Amino acid sequence: MSHTLLAFHAHPDDEALLTSGTMARAAAEGHRVVLVVATDGELGQAAADYAADGLAARRRAELEASARALGVARVEHLGYADSGLGPDVLPDPPGRIRFVRADTDEAARRLATILDEEHVDVLLGYDANGGYGHPDHKKVHLVARRAAELAGTPRLLEATVPRDAITRAIDLVGKVYRFPPEFDRHSFDRAFSARREITHRINVRRHIAAKRASMRAHASQASADGGADRTLAAFLRIPRPIYDLVFGREWYVDATPAVRGVAGQAPTGVMRRDVFAGVP
Repeated sequence: MSHTLLAFHAHPDDEALLTSGTMARAAAEGHRVVLVVATDGELGQAAADYAADGLAARRRAELEASARALGVARVEHLGYADSGLGPDVLPDPPGRIRFVRADTDEAARRLATILDEEHVDVLLGYDANGGYGHPDHKKVHLVARRAAELAGTPRLLEATVPRDAITRAIDLVGKVYRFPPEFDRHSFDRAFSARREITHRINVRRHIAAKRASMRAHASQASADGGADRTLAAFLRIPRPIYDLVFGREWYVDATPAVRGVAGQAPTGVMRRDVFAGVP
């Protein structure tokens, strides 16, 4: 039986890091996959050559290329402006609002409209920390929960990584590769989710080529003036056996009980391995 999966992300390239393997696996297994981003990513860092003709347009094209690599059937933008990662949020551009300032219910209604149109069975959002803490990622967490409630989506899974796993993986990679200066190793000690909170561990190693293609599609976010690597480029330079080990699994927290307004069940210790298992 086929289902519909919708992955909701803050910016173009976010899908490549956290959910691309799950998306590629779902598409390969015959399910319909939809990708929605809240913003155009216009405040992302990139080398001047990529930003010269408008970074937002470039990143939208990169998102479309990533979607093709993953087998995505539909790509949508909610139309908000990128909030940026700086300590201060810039003024809103003419005619638009930065996502972090958006009314949560209004943004959730935009997303819920797509959930209803597509009869989505599983919605992918972000954990409460927004992964590594970007303000737009934290907003995705809130909007996804509210949209799932409005649309009555059967399952909401929040993309994350077990903190101990990601710090071990980063330390392992650091033995063979020097990360770029902007990479803050210690920020990951406070990011993502505790292992005890995680309910789903999805094996995506059979779809690792699609995941790498998704990452490569976002060339602007692997670039920096002066030729220095950024984090995405560093990940793509990881030797393949280590890359497969680091990126061959994706993790989620089942937030459906919280959305339904019922007492959440503590993880049973049995890690689920299929995002669609048990979906009506």
